[in-house]
Amino acid sequence: MASLNPPQAAPKWTHTPEEVLKLTKEAIAEYRALEDRVAALKPEQCNFDSLTLAHGENTFNAVAEPLSFYQNVSTSKELRDASNEAEVIVRDFGVESSMRIDVFRAKQAAAKNIKASGQKLSVEEQRLVDKMILDGTRAGLALPDAEREKLTQLKKELSQTCLEFSKNFNEEDGVVSFTLDELKGVPADVISGYTKRTEGDKEVYDITFKTPDIFPVFKFAESPDTRRKAYEGFENRLSINEPIMSKFLDLRRQIAKLLNYPTWADYVTEVKMVKDAKSVKKFVTDLEQKLRPVGLKDRETLLALKKREHDEKGLPFNGEFYLWDYRYYDRKYIEESLNLDDQLVKEYFPVSVVVPAILEIYQNLLGVKFVETKGETWHPEVQQFAVWEKDAKDESGFVGYCYLDLFPRAAKYSHAAVWPLLPGYDKEDGTRSYPLTAMVANLAKPTPQKPALMRHDDVVTFFHEMGHVFHGLLSKTKFARFHGTSVAGDFVEAPSQMLENWCFEPKVLERMSSHYETKKPLDAELIDKIIKSRYVNVGLFYLRQLFFANFDLKVHTDQEAADYTKLWNEMRESISLVKGGNLGAGQGSFNHIAGGYDAGYYGYTYSLVFAADMYATVFKADPLDPVRGQRYRDKILRPGGSRDEIDSLKDFLGREPNADAFIEELFGQSTSSNL
Repeated sequence: MASLNPPQAAPKWTHTPEEVLKLTKEAIAEYRALEDRVAALKPEQCNFDSLTLAHGENTFNAVAEPLSFYQNVSTSKELRDASNEAEVIVRDFGVESSMRIDVFRAKQAAAKNIKASGQKLSVEEQRLVDKMILDGTRAGLALPDAEREKLTQLKKELSQTCLEFSKNFNEEDGVVSFTLDELKGVPADVISGYTKRTEGDKEVYDITFKTPDIFPVFKFAESPDTRRKAYEGFENRLSINEPIMSKFLDLRRQIAKLLNYPTWADYVTEVKMVKDAKSVKKFVTDLEQKLRPVGLKDRETLLALKKREHDEKGLPFNGEFYLWDYRYYDRKYIEESLNLDDQLVKEYFPVSVVVPAILEIYQNLLGVKFVETKGETWHPEVQQFAVWEKDAKDESGFVGYCYLDLFPRAAKYSHAAVWPLLPGYDKEDGTRSYPLTAMVANLAKPTPQKPALMRHDDVVTFFHEMGHVFHGLLSKTKFARFHGTSVAGDFVEAPSQMLENWCFEPKVLERMSSHYETKKPLDAELIDKIIKSRYVNVGLFYLRQLFFANFDLKVHTDQEAADYTKLWNEMRESISLVKGGNLGAGQGSFNHIAGGYDAGYYGYTYSLVFAADMYATVFKADPLDPVRGQRYRDKILRPGGSRDEIDSLKDFLGREPNADAFIEELFGQSTSSNL
């Protein structure tokens, strides 16, 4: 294996801000010239081979994607700004390109000529033709000239407005400050990682709103006032985005109207598995009705726990259950009812053990090999891997590259996500261009007292995101357009959600755990408690997800603007069953609907239905079986978006998918449900 050399060199990561913009503009000029050539073809010259747009798109994205990625990971503000500017230029060009009626007419002529000639295209080639025509229709190319020009302007404005929202989200660097006394209950190793300073005559700790810093306050701070203050700061940390959201929602309403869609949600869902907004509404309403009685029972349980604690501590109790109570009492209930201590579990998951263990599990399951290479990356902490077929004998066994950027640093993307920086596709000369996927996360760093440790839910997140990595690596399509996670938005999470189940399987938990002092794996009792904790307070958890989904759907189906701060807080109270208080513009941090999940948040829960079905039907009997792993590779990962997702599911399951496994998973194991 060591002697094998990848047939494709890894990309360079030493661009200057000037190069980022220069290379982006050159790639745009090259692609624009290609579009000009296609547009100049006579109608009778238009056919599948003369329209080389798919190949041009492949080349263009291979340049543009990595350059616009710097804004999420670079330590240089100049480079981040240039990368952000490059993305603005690319998005603007994307709008201009999607609105070229001359190119669209060439595509229409090609589709017509292919049909008339009786040329037999492959399934993937025909899908490409169909999608190109649908793209043009959805882009408004059938509109009269004046309306089309207006649409182009609106789309450019929308693109810039969403980017501004996301830039604010990424660069948010606020803090909330507390004394040691106010932080009573928060674990000492967490506090030791906070920045300490003197304010007047007292020492205070500055806590950022990044997950590893603020969530322990939500979960452990004993003082309700501390938790309230932390939540109010957290919820209002992006109030700067309030008017920006109002603006992009208004622009979307205008665009939907121009394109003759009833609502923006109908426009978005046309190309999803769900097909229209009415079906989304039905899905979220049905699920909310099933979950509400369960959630009410969960709230009663946690409220009783709150009353008991307030009585014991002599704190006033007004019978309300607040947003800042939820994570705290959810954690206490799990600790008490299951005697499960989150901090103890964390000690069994050192980052240095978990990350290689998860990589090993995936490699064995899916028949690949990760080989770490010491190439050039965007930061010294980034790990770079060449990925090969397990039994690779020569360069034909090369799969692609994977980068892991796992630890927090200033101005870095603050959550966990995977970027498919290079797709895989067949080049014009018949050779292969190989994929590159990058996972960005913010795992805890070591503290003076302990090594870097992961909470169990961090382990679940890591496993989930690695699922996206492998979707990007193991897909094999002819065209980049269909590669990997380029599937319907309400299916894209399903493969990774299915893989989360491994984190609740006894033999997997044992394999990826090792106490940082004793080196022993989790024992059977702790493993049993972790598995049982999965569906504790499941009602409140999923009602919170449905609040986000309902807010997203409502703002994208309403015909008129509204007071979105009021709507956000009122909908949260009525759907997720927790009181808010003086929380301000929480919607300013709802980056999903600026960054590509608009009218799509329902998809997280919708895709869980497919995830549960895939797991129960194929993997549950033996989750680590490489034969089942190969079936998953062949029927779900390999096709990417080159065929309808429902066809991949039917192929994998051997039947139509259904919701039985999902309902059983949620309610069959929930003692509080009588559904």
